[in-house]
Amino acid sequence: MATVFAALNWVLARLCCWDSVFALLGLFVFSCLVQKMTNRGPMLWPVLGMVPCVLLHINDIYNWATMAFIKTGGTFKYRGMWMGGARGILTVDPSKIEYMLKTNFQNFPKGKYYRERFYDLLGDGIFNADDELWKQQRRIATMEIHSTQFAKFSLESMQELVEKKLMKLIQKLASSGDSIDVQELLLRFTFDNICTAALGVDPGCLALDLPEIPFAKAFEEATESTLFRFLVPYFIWKPMKFFGLGHEKRLKEAVAFVHNFATNIVMDRRKELVKNNSLNRRCDLLSRLMEMEENNFSNKFLRDLSVSLILAGRDTSSVGLAWFFWLVQQNPVVENKILLEIKDILSKREKEEIWETVVFTGEELRKMIYLQAALSESLRLYPPVPIDIKEVIDDDVFPDGTVVKSGDRVLYCLFSMGRMEYIWGKDCLEFKPERWIKDGKFVSENQFKFAVFNGGPRLCLGKWFAYMQMKMVAAAVLLRYEVKVLEGQNVVPKVTTTLYMKNGLLVRFKPRAW
Repeated sequence: MATVFAALNWVLARLCCWDSVFALLGLFVFSCLVQKMTNRGPMLWPVLGMVPCVLLHINDIYNWATMAFIKTGGTFKYRGMWMGGARGILTVDPSKIEYMLKTNFQNFPKGKYYRERFYDLLGDGIFNADDELWKQQRRIATMEIHSTQFAKFSLESMQELVEKKLMKLIQKLASSGDSIDVQELLLRFTFDNICTAALGVDPGCLALDLPEIPFAKAFEEATESTLFRFLVPYFIWKPMKFFGLGHEKRLKEAVAFVHNFATNIVMDRRKELVKNNSLNRRCDLLSRLMEMEENNFSNKFLRDLSVSLILAGRDTSSVGLAWFFWLVQQNPVVENKILLEIKDILSKREKEEIWETVVFTGEELRKMIYLQAALSESLRLYPPVPIDIKEVIDDDVFPDGTVVKSGDRVLYCLFSMGRMEYIWGKDCLEFKPERWIKDGKFVSENQFKFAVFNGGPRLCLGKWFAYMQMKMVAAAVLLRYEVKVLEGQNVVPKVTTTLYMKNGLLVRFKPRAW
């Protein structure tokens, strides 16, 4: 009898187990059906949210997102993994972007999610700050970056770096016939350029032997490891940080090197100020900020601000130029128009010069309308920051009635915006600089339609600097060389917070036969 009861108990236990399994399976299927019928965007799976869809399309994530935006009319909801806390909307709608960046700016800061992931590297620097701390840095940075003194210094230092280093290096490569990853070359250039402008220090990345610079290497490692935090839930990267594992271990080591390097520069500059009682001979941003007697900035404040400026100045122009050279090589008609414009501008010089030694003036760069249009078109199709994010403080309603709750995150995809017919027209996929020109003049687009340089109160302070830098490099290179992209390369974007080319871009420089 005892055996019979034991057998019955075993059967009942198994039945209860299977009942639970079938009940959960039924609930899962029901939830999926409800999602399929009510959600126009990508599937939001029970427990896993949108994660399976993202992983399935990870190798073509930007184009997949673009198709999802087209299907949903420009906005759809998303949800991350259970317990991950990720929820909100993704959008390409210019009206929503204007509402976040301008109309109700205070309710859509960078937020804890963004700040927490970048804090180890950027600290309280301007690109990781909100509220009063951001306002303070924005105010002082605006005064210095827009000053006549800094504009003159930045132009002169840029001219010197392009002509005495970048062109010398390219000349060497052209003579030897060697190929080079132009994305890597441009990253070296912009790193030297922004370090000179922000810190008054030239790291030497563009030396003819292309040396490995410890500070540049540590900075790159720090940014790459920081980006890892955006790709995994907090309950993965935080334990890794606590135990010092993987990306988090490398991040800690790289950040320590970057911070020590920047702090030493700040402290040495302070000693120079005390010794000479002035830094008038220096025009870099760090020195100008130290000269502001009414402010007593701490070493940490100056370090964090400097690191933020280097991060912004290093990636935007280099990545933008890499995609520009690739697009121009595919569109010879555009290249010819750029060359005609450059030659026409040079023809107006009083004294004729050998083109190999030409140094462009600020006024000449400003006259390069078609080149600026081509660069803007490149940035439209391949924005250096493909996706940006804001966090919702209080419950809110967008102008079209879309509701967001406190704690939601709003992601807006600049890569997809450039591929929306309802924003840019039926020719949105074409590389067409002419869309930026009217009656022979460059026409700036609405900053919330073309949000590459952010918008509203956070509109990029260095926008003019970036355009001047890109125009000078593009004009100097194209005037002297044909940029030949090697065949057989798979040119696709890398899935990070910066739109690097995943495999770089190997090119050869061929001297032009004028």
